[in-house]
Amino acid sequence: MSIFSLQGKTAVITGGASGIGKAITTAFAKQGAQVHILEFNEESGNLAVEEINNNGGKAYFYQCDVSNHQQVKDVINTIAAQQPIDILVNNAGIAHVGNVENTEESDLDRIYNVNVKGVYNCMHAVVPKMKANGGGVILNMASIASSVGISDRFAYSMSKGAALTMTYSVAKDYVNDGIRCNCISPARVHTPFVDGFIKKNYPGKEEEMFEALSKTQPIGRMGKPEEIANLALYLCSDEASFITGTDFPIDGGFIKLNG
Repeated sequence: MSIFSLQGKTAVITGGASGIGKAITTAFAKQGAQVHILEFNEESGNLAVEEINNNGGKAYFYQCDVSNHQQVKDVINTIAAQQPIDILVNNAGIAHVGNVENTEESDLDRIYNVNVKGVYNCMHAVVPKMKANGGGVILNMASIASSVGISDRFAYSMSKGAALTMTYSVAKDYVNDGIRCNCISPARVHTPFVDGFIKKNYPGKEEEMFEALSKTQPIGRMGKPEEIANLALYLCSDEASFITGTDFPIDGGFIKLNG
């Protein structure tokens, strides 16, 4: 059996059809997991499932708004009725640029509903299933913004700080139930979202801004989705069975070396 095998395990991955989420879904499927993608965008979800299944994996798609409590509960119940849920990756999230003055109430609510309530909804639905099955692994996607100040990321930082502390709380509360809960804190990762952000906010200066944003990491470049996925794979594998209640920065030195 290969190291970091997920053979025979069932993984639920939110936002698993694009960017970091797709990389995680692909990595888990390659290691033998049956992956269940919860994704708001139906087209992206179907394409991701098709791609994985065509490459020998096992994937299923559920159109789901993670901010909708009942919808999440219904999807989790559907999956759990078929097989035990071994892994939950709370990856779905949205971004916002702005400080406290130019963040509107509607902006704050929108970020909270997906990035905070969405994580709560999924854990609230999955934890009882994991308890009944004797344990499981939960991995939340936090951010370097959970730990250090990032300019013009007021609402986003709020939400990722919540992801970090929810991780600690769940790890503490359910350690005796065999549930491990950790989180990953990436710095800037090169995804289609980043390309879209640069194109929208810096038209005509895309190459220049990409280079500038890349250099904000001391290592001199953005992370790759596959690098985040590899860390997620380790933390959700049996090889990481001694790890819980921990945040893992993967940031090209951003937190420790930018001082």
